[in-house]
Amino acid sequence: MVSAIIYTFRWWSKGPGRAVWDAAKLSMPVFGPLVRKIALARFTRTFGTLVAAGVPILSALDIVADTAGNEVVAKAVRKARSAIKEGETVATPLSESKVLPAMLVQMIGVGEETGALDTMLNKVADFYEEEVSVATDGLTSLIEPLMMATLGVIVGGIVIALYLPMFQVIALVK
Repeated sequence: MVSAIIYTFRWWSKGPGRAVWDAAKLSMPVFGPLVRKIALARFTRTFGTLVAAGVPILSALDIVADTAGNEVVAKAVRKARSAIKEGETVATPLSESKVLPAMLVQMIGVGEETGALDTMLNKVADFYEEEVSVATDGLTSLIEPLMMATLGVIVGGIVIALYLPMFQVIALVK
């Protein structure tokens, strides 16, 4: 029964419910900002690399939408791609989506105006990757004491479970 529930959830979260699940992951209290930063780092790194390699922007946005790792970000990129196809700049439709932060959109706009979009995207990717590293280090430092306390309780429970019967036997022998 439990395995059927797990299988159904995995199928749903990878198929029809992926957008809902990804939106839920982005709105989680502690891990939401980390998931957002990871998706943005992946978006900017992939987009910057593709632009630097000379891939046309529309093709690069197709690839970036598929590799974003988050359906909410991918939908924003696809929506921006269709607006860019109609003649918009890259930054304008991205600023309309609430997924991408204003700083990222402004950096893309500046890179677009100066002709150094790939350099700007790689700088932003470095920034977000550093943010992810700092956030994971912070979460790790918060989780370590909790893990140690849990491990102490488990070991203490095992010790009590082993010695309590021995004390009872010793008491009966005396």
